[in-house]
Amino acid sequence: MRIVAGDFGGRRLKAVPGMQTRPTTDKVKEALFNIIGPYFDGGRSLDMFAGSGGLSIEAVSRGVDEAVLIDRQYQAIKTINENIAVTKAPDRFKVLKGDSERVVERLAKTGQPFDWLFLDPPYAKQKIVADILKCDTLGLFNAGAHVVCETDQNAGLVDDIAGFKMIRQQDYGITVITIYQKVEAEG
Repeated sequence: MRIVAGDFGGRRLKAVPGMQTRPTTDKVKEALFNIIGPYFDGGRSLDMFAGSGGLSIEAVSRGVDEAVLIDRQYQAIKTINENIAVTKAPDRFKVLKGDSERVVERLAKTGQPFDWLFLDPPYAKQKIVADILKCDTLGLFNAGAHVVCETDQNAGLVDDIAGFKMIRQQDYGITVITIYQKVEAEG
């Protein structure tokens, strides 16, 4: 695994040891960021199931100002911190250990919404729509925010979620990338 492009491009990243996480392949990550970027002019991102931190590190490398990464596994947090150290820009990342549902409730109290939400949960525990709606209810999105979901073929995500529209869905073998954008309420 590596950082594909941007300020930290080419640097190697570690994977979380064991079988509990499934890192996004470089091929899928590059395709994903070519769709949503490929580069950004600031903003904040939230990764609710960060794993190795690869998606958030790539986003910051490509111009996102700050990334907040959540994971509940000790090994994942350790790996995320090691990968962030490779960037030599640790002040652009905030790593939080805990259950993502509880952590987002704490984040909502800070009053600092996000422009990007990365959702790459364990395939067996996909609750994508519920996670998006919870974050929206908590006020965690800026206007026009994007939600990037990485799932397996069985997720069956809907085209529209209350307050969001699907803007792209792409199939990469067993991996499916679905991107939603927050829409303004009509009327």
